[in-house]
Amino acid sequence: MGSSARRALALALLPALAAAPAWALDWGAIVPGLSTMETVRARYGAPTRTESQKIEGFDGTRWFYEAAQAPPGLQRLIVDYGLKPATGFRPDLVRSFLLEPKPRIFDRRIVVSGWGQPERIGKENGADVYLYEEGLLVYFDKDGWNVRALMFTPPQPLPPAAPQR
Repeated sequence: MGSSARRALALALLPALAAAPAWALDWGAIVPGLSTMETVRARYGAPTRTESQKIEGFDGTRWFYEAAQAPPGLQRLIVDYGLKPATGFRPDLVRSFLLEPKPRIFDRRIVVSGWGQPERIGKENGADVYLYEEGLLVYFDKDGWNVRALMFTPPQPLPPAAPQR
């Protein structure tokens, strides 16, 4: 897929991204805290591989969709299951998911166009990280323009920012 085709794919995704409800962000019909293993499997099929993990003392699961099984424009999709809402631990509920896009699929302009300005901007290994209270972390590569990864979680209320000196 050429650079212009990747850019067209990313731009085609923007209306769906912008239409996401303010209370939760989603991508590809996966909504953390609402989607289940059944809904993800119905949309993307069986994962390339799975892993078991401990989450807050409970047994959770991680599904990987890699290479040819990854959705178009992605190198990998990782879905973590196991969330404890008020009703009790649900091992089948999407806790979070991570998109690792192919090079030049998502850039800073596309992120801001789709999700707006972040509530916070941080650094990890010298690269920018955008944090959205609605449940999105965007990790940029070292050049600061292209997206390395996007992590979707349930909404994350942020504590007040520290005063600037």
